[in-house]
Amino acid sequence: MVQIVEMDKNITLKEQLEEDVGSVILFNQYTVKLEDIDKFLKQFAAVTEAFKQQPGYISAQLYRGIGGSSTFFNIAVFESAGHLKQAFTKPEVRSSLGDLDTVASPHLFRKVAVPGICVE
Repeated sequence: MVQIVEMDKNITLKEQLEEDVGSVILFNQYTVKLEDIDKFLKQFAAVTEAFKQQPGYISAQLYRGIGGSSTFFNIAVFESAGHLKQAFTKPEVRSSLGDLDTVASPHLFRKVAVPGICVE
């Protein structure tokens, strides 16, 4: 079973999904047992395929720590928090989540403009 550990002690993902802020970026850190990495990658592919079929999905990219790390980071972009929330309610998405014994820390972000450094 996937154990959810909130990334921010001040707000939960559930609360974030209620925000109306335009496009959002889902950062999700996974801590996977070394022996479960192949199973995790297959499950990640199944979940992402289910999300790709949902309105508002834009993209996803998975990253893995180097040097034999079992820590993964997924960065997924959605048109809005509402689209992501709606996708989570779909049976095809829920059924693809599986029963992998891993820890996930999902959190929603949006771009921040810093003058002379980066744009929103």
